[in-house]
Amino acid sequence: MIRKLRIKFALSAIISVLLVLILLVGGINLFNYRKIVSDSDRVLEILADNRGRFPDPVMREGPPGRRDNDRIDSPELSFETRYFSVAFDEDGSILFTNTGMIFAVSPEVAEEYAKEVMDSGRSKGFIGDYRYTSVSYGDGTDMVIFTDCGPSLANFRNFRNVSLIISAVCLFIVGIAVSLISGKAVRPVAESYEKQRRFITDAGHEIKTPLAIINADSDVLMTDIGEDNEWLNDIRKQTERLTELTNELVLLTKMEEGSSSLVMERIDLSSLADDQADSFMVLASAGNKELVKDIDPDISINGDKKAIYELLSILLDNAVKYCPEGKTITVSCRKDEKYARIEVANDTQDDIKEDSLNDLFDRFYRTDASRNSETGGHGIGLSIAKAIVEAHRGRITASKDKPYSIRFTAYFRL
Repeated sequence: MIRKLRIKFALSAIISVLLVLILLVGGINLFNYRKIVSDSDRVLEILADNRGRFPDPVMREGPPGRRDNDRIDSPELSFETRYFSVAFDEDGSILFTNTGMIFAVSPEVAEEYAKEVMDSGRSKGFIGDYRYTSVSYGDGTDMVIFTDCGPSLANFRNFRNVSLIISAVCLFIVGIAVSLISGKAVRPVAESYEKQRRFITDAGHEIKTPLAIINADSDVLMTDIGEDNEWLNDIRKQTERLTELTNELVLLTKMEEGSSSLVMERIDLSSLADDQADSFMVLASAGNKELVKDIDPDISINGDKKAIYELLSILLDNAVKYCPEGKTITVSCRKDEKYARIEVANDTQDDIKEDSLNDLFDRFYRTDASRNSETGGHGIGLSIAKAIVEAHRGRITASKDKPYSIRFTAYFRL
C-alpha cells in the first residue's frame, strides 16, 4: 500500500510538471511560429499591394543607428527580404517570373511552385520554407508571391529542439528528485498506517482470549440452564459474530502487507476452483439456487494456496448470500495469453448502480445497510478478496452484464 502511495505521489508530481512544461514550452513555440507566419503574411500583403515589388523606401530623419522595433515598419525591409513571384494571364499562361531578389530559386523552380499553388486553389500556405499568397487583380492577372522564411523557421526549429531537450532534462531531474523525497512525503501516512495495522493485529489477538472465555462460560451455563435460553443463545451468537469479524480484520491486515506474507508456490487454480464450487453447491441448492461451473482444466498460477482458497470462498459465499431464490450462480476459470481469470457471477435482488461497483471493495460497505441482519457478514469480505488479489500482483473488478446482476473477475498472471 505504501509503495503504491509513493508511486502515485511521484506520478502526480511528474504529470503536473509535464503539463506545466507542455503549456509553457508549447505556448512559447506556438507563439513564435504564429509570429513568423504573421510577419510573412504582412510582407506578402505589401508585395501583393505593389504587384510583387516593394515600394520605394522612405528615408527617415533621426539619430543614426536607431532601428524600429517592428521589422515590418523598417525601411530596411525591402533589402532584408528574399522573395520571388510569378504572374499568370487569364488563360493560365505565365506572363513573367521575377526571381531577382532571391538566389536560391531558379525561374524554372519558381514557375513549378507557382503552378502547384494555382492547381491547389489555396490562397495562402507553405511550400517548403517559402510562404506564399495568391492574388487576383482586376485586369485578369493572377500572381503568386513567395517569401523566404528559411532563416526564421531555422531559428524556430533550433529553439524548439533546445526547449524540448531542456524540458526533458528538467522532467528527468524532477522525476529523480520526487522519487527521492516521496519517501519523506508519505512517511506520516506510512507511520499512521503501520500503527493502525499493528493495533488491529494486537487488538485482534487480545480480543480472542476474552471471546474464547465468554464462549466457554456460555457453554457451561447452557449445560446448567439448558440450550433453550434465549439470552445465552444471543450471547453465543454475538460472540461468534465478533470472533468472525476479528479474524477477518486480522486476515485483511495480513493480506495488505503484500506478497511478503504469502507462501508462494505453483498451484492448480482449476482444481481449487472446482473443489470450492462443489463445496458451495449444497448450500446453493438448499436456498433453491443453481450453481453452474465452467472451469477449464490445468490452469496453474504462482500463489498462496490458502489465500486463493479464501478468495474463492469469499466470492462464492457472497454470491450465494445475495442471489435470489430460483436464480443462477456461475463460476468460471479461464486463461488467455497473459492472465488466468476467475469469474463469479450471479443475479441480485437489488440493481446495483454502475457508479457504486468500485465501492463494493471498500471496508464495511453495503449497497443496502438494512439487509445486514438478513444476509449476515460484516461487509469486509470483498475488501479481503481485493487485498488477496493485489497481494498476488493481480487485479479484481466488479461489473454488470445486465440489470440485477453482478460479476466479480479476478486476474492473475500466469
